[in-house]
Amino acid sequence: MATVINGKEIAANIRSEIAKETEDLKKEKGIIPGLAVVLVGEDPASKVYVGMKEKACIESGFHSKEHKLSAETSEEELIALIKSLNADDKIHGILVQLPLPDHINETRVLETVSPSKDVDGFHPYNVGCLLVGKPSFQPCTPYGIIKMLEQIGIEIEGKEAVVVGRSNIVGKPIALMLLQKNATVTVCHSRTKNLKEKVKSADIVIAAVGKPEMIKGDWIKPGAVVIDVGVNRVGDKKLVGDVEFEAASKVASAITPVPGGVGPMTITMLLYNTLYSAKQKAGIC
Repeated sequence: MATVINGKEIAANIRSEIAKETEDLKKEKGIIPGLAVVLVGEDPASKVYVGMKEKACIESGFHSKEHKLSAETSEEELIALIKSLNADDKIHGILVQLPLPDHINETRVLETVSPSKDVDGFHPYNVGCLLVGKPSFQPCTPYGIIKMLEQIGIEIEGKEAVVVGRSNIVGKPIALMLLQKNATVTVCHSRTKNLKEKVKSADIVIAAVGKPEMIKGDWIKPGAVVIDVGVNRVGDKKLVGDVEFEAASKVASAITPVPGGVGPMTITMLLYNTLYSAKQKAGIC
């Protein structure tokens, strides 16, 4: 049976280090990391996520500033707010919660965020830095996956890694990060032929396709490490990942559960990036 990777525990350990560094930064430089979160509209999942971020900021000793705007907010009003946050010295990170209402151009809004405060790692400048191997802010979910693998002592160098999913948020950036760690990386997607055979060749499987239990247990190479990014609601309450957990856990050496695996790492790395931004401002990194 596979070792079930405890994302909550790993995230808690990293957050403890973040809180300590935050206290040190405050004492030595008088700087408190500041995160601004902008929420437009009433999307229920977004509201829950924003609340979790607020709680995490408070626990880590951060300055947190929420901007909750109505769904009728214009694109120009939102962009004006972001520009004001760009100029606010107390704010080191800006996060615009997605999705945005249909009348707002998501790309234009994200590109308005200053690259130096883009703690989500979505600005084209930071994406380009990641591509050329000189990352500043790395997208939080894939960055959390790398940290998780490091924390549990998984050797990435020389391994065959298969990423299922090619989104800008997870699939593409995690492929780049694994490549920079000297893995041999294959990116699969909806038009990949012989997907089962591709997955079965992998020492490390990253499932980020957004389809419930699409990756079956008999697709997993014995001893592989399986990181399941998917969160899919089945029926009224049950959450499942992109991997058939029970069957895969009998074959893999280590696997993340859903929930409690990758999820806790995402907000943790958001805090990590915000602290890094504050430390940059203080001239200590």
